[in-house]
Amino acid sequence: MSNEASPAFESVLTALKAEKVIAYPTEAVFGLGCDPDSEKAVNELLILKKRPWQKGLILIADNYEQLQPYLDDKLLTEEQKKAMFACWPGPVTWVIPAKFSAPKWLTGQFATLAVRVSDHPLVKQLCTFYGKPLVSTSANLNGLEPCRTAEEVRQQFGDKLPILNGDVGGRKNPSEIRDALTGELYRQG
Repeated sequence: MSNEASPAFESVLTALKAEKVIAYPTEAVFGLGCDPDSEKAVNELLILKKRPWQKGLILIADNYEQLQPYLDDKLLTEEQKKAMFACWPGPVTWVIPAKFSAPKWLTGQFATLAVRVSDHPLVKQLCTFYGKPLVSTSANLNGLEPCRTAEEVRQQFGDKLPILNGDVGGRKNPSEIRDALTGELYRQG
């Protein structure tokens, strides 16, 4: 990974810093994302996506350390952590107890937060350059298929948001989602 960002990459970073929603490729589909600490940006994302806040959101990161400010992982056993870390980086999202201080705009109606350490090179680079995780939800309007190309993002959302061009990973389905405490599968990947 280069230590220098391209102008297109810089424009996406600038949008994040300005509390805007961006689109970017992930392991299987394009994602919509924003700064997880910006209630304004998250609300914009929820409106754009037509998603109720109660459902909560996923955070993606370059590494686990970026996620720790949001998580109460002391509630996980070493065995549970080992199972989680065995899947990362990669396309498995884990639902973990959230810190009491984690914003409700991220956790929704839950006391947990869904998180993933991505293995997608552009996601990793984006989180590294931004210095923290990003909110991540599939780029699609309610009832439509998730976008798999930048062009599909433009077709569904127009020119409303900056798009980080790039290829999605080779996965056919969005990430698997599992409960870190129980191992329960919420969504097949």
